[in-house]
Amino acid sequence: MKELVFESATKLAGLVRSRQVSPVELVEAHIRRIEEVNPRLNAYVSTAFERARDLARASEYELMRGKAAGLLHGVPVSVKDTIETAGLRTVAGTRLRESYVPATDAPAVARLKRAGAIVLGKTNVPECAMDYRAENPVFGATSNPWDLGRVPGGSSGGEAAAIAAGCSAGGLGSDLGGSIRVPAHFCGIVGLKGTPGRIPVSGHFPPCIGPFALGASIGPLARRVEDLMLWLRVLAGFDSGDPVSVPLPASELDPAVAQGLQVMWYADDGITPVTAATKSTVRHAAQALARRGLKLEERRPAGLERTFELWYTWLAEAGLPSILELYQGKEELMGPLIRALAPQVRPLGLQQYVSIWFERDLLRTSVINEMARYPVILAPVAAVPAFGHGHRGGFRVNGQEIEYPKAFSYCQAYNLLGLPAAVVPCGRSPEGLPIGVQVVGRPWEEETVLAVAALLEQELGGYQRPPL
Repeated sequence: MKELVFESATKLAGLVRSRQVSPVELVEAHIRRIEEVNPRLNAYVSTAFERARDLARASEYELMRGKAAGLLHGVPVSVKDTIETAGLRTVAGTRLRESYVPATDAPAVARLKRAGAIVLGKTNVPECAMDYRAENPVFGATSNPWDLGRVPGGSSGGEAAAIAAGCSAGGLGSDLGGSIRVPAHFCGIVGLKGTPGRIPVSGHFPPCIGPFALGASIGPLARRVEDLMLWLRVLAGFDSGDPVSVPLPASELDPAVAQGLQVMWYADDGITPVTAATKSTVRHAAQALARRGLKLEERRPAGLERTFELWYTWLAEAGLPSILELYQGKEELMGPLIRALAPQVRPLGLQQYVSIWFERDLLRTSVINEMARYPVILAPVAAVPAFGHGHRGGFRVNGQEIEYPKAFSYCQAYNLLGLPAAVVPCGRSPEGLPIGVQVVGRPWEEETVLAVAALLEQELGGYQRPPL
């Protein structure tokens, strides 16, 4: 039974439908795994074990009665603690919401439940999802299952750690600057940031409205690419609470859509250098796709070197005042992260902000025009693999000092541009840490992204169980 917790969600769902494994067995196996390793990981911060057991028994009864099973019937899952879950705390790592229990599910959570998934609990995040670590003043820090002395990434770090460690068959994360993709890269799993609007972001805290609706996504993390496709089928579709939502359902994974594609790849975005192992991993990924008949050209989109400055001003810096407003009159509830970010707020004039928005839209148009010839882009996820707990400040890469936020410019670019992107583990650092590669596609072409990601998984091995 222990090995069941490392199977793909797709396989587990099939085993349940064929009655080879019961939902009760699956839920109990995952609860035992959580009880075994979560004291060391601190990935789960709230659990719903008794409710999960009740739902598993109900799911088993439905199968016995011959009731049609959903795509995720009886499959145990987890949810990032920024996404609302009815009757289960949603804290978002801030003392402001330490006891907050939503009355309703976020649409993405509701869709998982309608597909038969069973929510085991909520996973850790940084305060207000504002960092590439997963530590906060309410629940403390989450560790990476590959090395407990390192971070799992952020802001969906608890989610990635739980999935990598076999404590969940898959889960929901969110991404405004790499918050799905960086944890997938650090923890050696797969993740998908869809085109904004493909999966509803309603029910997320902080809210994804205004320009954030054009840069943020809720999306799945899992161990296998086939699971990302399964979750996309469950989650995609219109919701009136998301200002950019579209009624675009997902199709099944079709490997044929990747045949003969022209792919642009790069390991230097003109902003931040990457480690030698990262560059080598991206190159090997490009060679792997070439072996499968895709046509690879080393180049980067024109203007990409502007993406960090535009992302930082248009999304990150612009979002800080709204976060700080939440703490007005309650400054004593601020954690160290928010206290450190507060002095960075600077006045941003309306004309300056509009000019940046115009430049963003022009750059997005330019990149998408290039992608008429190159429908897929292959790139690093970050400049470095998982770093240690307690690390503060920047990084030294290839003899250069890198500012902390710029180490993740490779992800931030595609939040700025609103393009779908998946991460697949493709290599290892000299320390044995996972290194992921980012597969980027044109707007609304998540199926193509996942078809290419599946090829990389087949060629380079994909998920490996961490030594935990």
